[in-house]
Amino acid sequence: MSSTTLGMILFLAFVAATLGITFWASRQTKTAADYYAGGRSFSGVQNGLAIGGDYMSAASFLGIAGIIALSGYDGFLYSIGFLVAWLVALLLVAELMRNSGKFTMADVLAFRMSPRPVRTAAGVSTIVVSIFYLLAQMVGAGALVGLLLGITTEAGKMWTIIGVGALMIIYVVFGGMKGTTWVQIVKAVLLMGGAALVTLLVLGKFGFNLSALLGQAAATSGPKANPGNFLIPGLKYGTDAQGLAGKIDLISLGLALVLGTAGLPHILIRFYTVPTAKDARKSVLWGIGIIGVFYLLTLVLGFGAAALVGKTAIAAGDAAGNTAAPMLAQQIGEDMFGPVGGTILLALIGAVAFATILAVVAGLTLASSSSFAHDLYAHVFRRGQASERQEVVVARISAFVIGAVAIGLGILAQGQNVAFLVALAFAVAASGNLPAILYSLFWKRFNTSGAVAAIYGGLGSALLLVIFSPVVSAPPPAAGAPVTALIHGVDFHWFPLSNPGIVSIPLGFLCGWLGTVLSKEYNAAKYAEIEVRSLTGVGAEKATGH
Repeated sequence: MSSTTLGMILFLAFVAATLGITFWASRQTKTAADYYAGGRSFSGVQNGLAIGGDYMSAASFLGIAGIIALSGYDGFLYSIGFLVAWLVALLLVAELMRNSGKFTMADVLAFRMSPRPVRTAAGVSTIVVSIFYLLAQMVGAGALVGLLLGITTEAGKMWTIIGVGALMIIYVVFGGMKGTTWVQIVKAVLLMGGAALVTLLVLGKFGFNLSALLGQAAATSGPKANPGNFLIPGLKYGTDAQGLAGKIDLISLGLALVLGTAGLPHILIRFYTVPTAKDARKSVLWGIGIIGVFYLLTLVLGFGAAALVGKTAIAAGDAAGNTAAPMLAQQIGEDMFGPVGGTILLALIGAVAFATILAVVAGLTLASSSSFAHDLYAHVFRRGQASERQEVVVARISAFVIGAVAIGLGILAQGQNVAFLVALAFAVAASGNLPAILYSLFWKRFNTSGAVAAIYGGLGSALLLVIFSPVVSAPPPAAGAPVTALIHGVDFHWFPLSNPGIVSIPLGFLCGWLGTVLSKEYNAAKYAEIEVRSLTGVGAEKATGH
């Protein structure tokens, strides 16, 4: 049996199992609380696994391994940044958000302010950030299927992306939060198991000597003139050729990675699925543990691919390196168990990566469709007069629309590294959402004008800088060099950095401060109430934002 056939069998088995979970969850989803928050019925351990499943995306599994394999030490920056970001989420956001809100990020922001403008801004920001993140997952799906099924044409990858998008829409429309959470739990277990298996096999091949592994990686994939540079900073970021702009871009990327998690809508809504603040804390601690172990595994996966597959072969399979982990699985399987072992391991890791993409896109689609239905439709368009049933129907319809947009953008973005695309989503989230959330929870003077200015100022500046950055347009690449810009052969960029965080994140905080001090609005009683609510959880389930 070929790896293609076996991979499809394993993938279809996962899809069948998760569709069964989704059907079961649809029978349990009767109210808006069931659809948006899974009835607040998940334990801290279950939610911690789901957080891990939601967070360990195609960027983590495919993108980070690929960047490490191609760029060595510099690629591990993503693993460190994604993990450290959870300390910000744990210490500043998780428990307070769970206590202060009900279903979405906007519930917290709108509680002490004029609800319509704040919910509009929060809803727009949630949808934009989610679509950026969805974009990365779609690109990963196209690259993965191209490797497993031998699809090299753009049309083949396009139909793959459409298929993944259709499945994610089914999960969200029928399963809601309950179905999506169980899919993410199953996926987290599969991903940890698959990554641990490949890691153990790679370490076993080198006698569990990490130094030998790193040395082989440098010799195989490092610069020919000086292979040792593969193991020190400066091969991809902050290089001498990039000059000052490259060093600033590195700082900008680090800021986005560390601050972005606490502003990601699909992560924030996970805190509403647990019954108590204690469970919210426990779920984050479990999530940090699972995610931390996984990111240590990516170190072995990335350098293992560099050592055993080689930079040249990886770049030939996918210029951005997104197929490094599956290629490593095939190589180590062949080395340890022969061709059959390589076929089985490639199929297994490919199916796990598919599961990763499906679970994450379901969580993202749920977050954005929930925000549209709960924030924009129910509280802005219908002014709080929509019934729970109407909200859920609109959420399901919006899932179709958001899914279609993500599919279209995913087709356009083929060829980009998925970890890099996710870093852009982190930058947008940290620029627009995080300032508004932190000001709302910790600044007494904060008001409606400040919240709207923070979200639109941070979000708008991040998007503007991305549009006019080398990510969207750049000069035509040299012969044989990979295409890195979204728009090929056109160059209209004037912003020199690939990541806007170092400019847009401070701008978001500045706009929030400026909007607040220029407005006379101040509701001391409401701040006192949300302060008590955030610290104690009293009345959290009644938070409506009116």
